[in-house]
Amino acid sequence: TSSPTRRSELATERGNEYLPTQKNLKIWRLDKEVRGMLTDIIKSRLATKDTMGYGNDLLGLMLEACAPEEHSHEPLLSMDEIIDECKTFFFAGHDTSSHMLSWTMFLLSTHPEWQQKLRAEVVGECGNEVPTGDVLNKLKLVNMFLLETLRLYSPLSTIQRKAGSDLEVGGITVPKGTVLTIPIATIHRDKEVWGEDAHEFNPLRFENGVMRAAKHPNAFLSFSGGPRSCIGQNFAMIEAKVVIVMILQRFSFFLSPKYVHVPMDVITLRPKFGLPMVLKSLDM
Repeated sequence: TSSPTRRSELATERGNEYLPTQKNLKIWRLDKEVRGMLTDIIKSRLATKDTMGYGNDLLGLMLEACAPEEHSHEPLLSMDEIIDECKTFFFAGHDTSSHMLSWTMFLLSTHPEWQQKLRAEVVGECGNEVPTGDVLNKLKLVNMFLLETLRLYSPLSTIQRKAGSDLEVGGITVPKGTVLTIPIATIHRDKEVWGEDAHEFNPLRFENGVMRAAKHPNAFLSFSGGPRSCIGQNFAMIEAKVVIVMILQRFSFFLSPKYVHVPMDVITLRPKFGLPMVLKSLDM
């Protein structure tokens, strides 16, 4: 349980959320704009559902699943709940994926031998063509490289879970309602879990799959685990593979001398001063 001082700090933080500070005013304005845009999109789908359906994307699937039953007057999800789901998928998915790609480019630049290995695999499997789903499944080195990137530079350094009931963990009693913080970044670099080279870059540790990469089958936590693991993890990996493949097909690259390595954790882990790079076209 938290100390009285920490509880007081949290209460103050929560109270400040309602004050019209400059930061809060900006947050409220941006939230209003985003909600307005999403509301317009949803209303447009609802207006054309009889002729065009709800659409075959994520929003369409949610609207279809949440349509009221024939003899019911209330939808399964309210408009606000659907909007919140859209915000979660858009912002959480975009931010984490973009930083995952940034750190992948960083590691490809600092390990040119692996950049060559991955490019050789890509050229061997699909040449200069746009990769298909079947091709992406064959890119074993690319997959291992992305997993090692996520291990060392996971976009989320911590996750939290609330105990749904009283339980005991490692001999410690955890009361129902306790919020547990899981330090992903610390676990991912723990030598007792990953071996003596836990701090070193080594994609080959994933050669036999995620479950066998460490001494514990659930040590890899970039997408969390269990029933509340990231719903978009498969899409994120496919998205990252496609982007990296198409970059490797066209360019060789290395870090700019201006790059300063300062990982900064602000909700997600990102390069504090950006990722300036030098790219050279392979067609030249």
